[in-house]
Amino acid sequence: MVKLVALYKKPANIAEFDDKYFNGHIPLASKIPGLRKCDVNKIVGTPGGESEYYLMAELFFDDMEALKAGMSSPEGKAAAKDVMSFAKDIVYMMFAEEQKVPLSV
Repeated sequence: MVKLVALYKKPANIAEFDDKYFNGHIPLASKIPGLRKCDVNKIVGTPGGESEYYLMAELFFDDMEALKAGMSSPEGKAAAKDVMSFAKDIVYMMFAEEQKVPLSV
């Protein structure tokens, strides 16, 4: 699996951001073809204290081709346009490939 990871810095108005993100953006993003799962995490801190980041989203796809196809689709373009309309100055996006690492007991 591969994923698009989006890190959001703390917005100036958290309530407004949450409304746009959870009530507008997530419903749009959920329609992206090939999207297998979406995890959204609110950042609660770092080992050193407070974090400059507020939220992390992970959008999972089967492979890089599926991710590219999904993001190039009309639904993917609509979701990208939407997030840029309210978070372009606070979001950083990257692609990641999952690596399964066995835990030893």
